[in-house]
Amino acid sequence: MRLDKFLKVSKVIKRRTIANEIADKGRVSINGKQVKPSYDVKVGDIVEIQFGEKISKFEIIHIPEVQGKNMPEMIKLL
Repeated sequence: MRLDKFLKVSKVIKRRTIANEIADKGRVSINGKQVKPSYDVKVGDIVEIQFGEKISKFEIIHIPEVQGKNMPEMIKLL
């Protein structure tokens, strides 16, 4: 699944366009490397997102096959 879509589906970011813009501006890194919105996320990836001066860091623990209301937790905060 693409990074921008994952951020929206996991509810880390409300809109996919915002996730896309943040990644394009270099504010998202996975496993220590800056990535583009098209990056294909994998279970076990460590994601860091910079929101102003605050940095959110989490690990991807689940990638859903299908989007729905009752989805399991997808991230673990670090």
